[in-house]
Amino acid sequence: MKPPFIPAMALVLACGTALATPVPEAVAHFGAAEPARRLLIRSTTDIAAFAPVLELFARTEPGLGIDYEQWASNDLYERAAQACAERKDAADLLISSSVDQLVKLVNDGCAQVHRSEATAALPAGLNWRDEIFGITREPAVIVYNRTFVPPAEAPQTRFDLIDLLRPAESRYVGRVATYDIEASGLGYLFAFVDSQQATTFGSLLEAFGRSGAIATCCSAEIIDGVADGSFVMAYNVLGSYALSRAAQNPDLAVVAPQDYTLVLSRAAMIPKDAANPQDGTALVDFLLSAPGRVALQDSNLIIETLADEDDLVVRQIPLSPVLLLGLDREKRARFLDRWHATFPPG
Repeated sequence: MKPPFIPAMALVLACGTALATPVPEAVAHFGAAEPARRLLIRSTTDIAAFAPVLELFARTEPGLGIDYEQWASNDLYERAAQACAERKDAADLLISSSVDQLVKLVNDGCAQVHRSEATAALPAGLNWRDEIFGITREPAVIVYNRTFVPPAEAPQTRFDLIDLLRPAESRYVGRVATYDIEASGLGYLFAFVDSQQATTFGSLLEAFGRSGAIATCCSAEIIDGVADGSFVMAYNVLGSYALSRAAQNPDLAVVAPQDYTLVLSRAAMIPKDAANPQDGTALVDFLLSAPGRVALQDSNLIIETLADEDDLVVRQIPLSPVLLLGLDREKRARFLDRWHATFPPG
């Protein structure tokens, strides 16, 4: 499905040539046509989702031009780490769903401090060292296509999903998808946190292996596949994108797992060598303000209430050094080896 047309936005697709330096997937421009100052944002958030928020912010900042680059998560991290190491070509603001990667950048001294009333009001798990800030609320969900999955078989927990996939004669063989955790930084984060949170993780991998589950990238591709029937179900999909698509397609159903639901706060940080940190911090404060929260909620980037939340165990992924555990080189290598036993590379 093609993304919707967005007024007042120029969208430029990045070339697919092989370069030493990673390049964005797409670029958009907002705000003043002839700006007195410019704000460069590098983000993993889809332009279509974030455009209304940036258009609203631009109206509060006359004379500001916003250059917005949409990146794949691993490429964004690599580009930001390179800019930090070389002390040049930094963005003015980074926003990523792969929050563990931003925590690592902060830990490596690549961010600058920002303190305001808005950031001070954040809970500890959404503000680390006044250098990284949680700006959204997005669950990890199961998505399925009602055309192919009867209501009685729709999984409400990971245990249900395991039971559905375990039988050798399961009709879901080869038709369930999840993130390719090597291609998707967010996918790696969700999978690693799952492995730390749940006793079901080993059984889930076994069930994925038995049923020939597909690991692929990325959110839009996975949801497209569920929508068109290439897959009938997807696990650990970012709920913000899934709910946006489900609002347009009644065949799509979204489930917050009742055994526990991971909740992610997409993170923002100001690089230490930002050329325009003033407008970067202004945007952070706007995103944390009442108008900014409403705009994010309207874009499904803040999901305040999950279905049957009273019955859910909600587990927030904190912005803290605990996320560095999954990025340790040896632990990451061992985890990928375990993953490859289920999803062989290549």
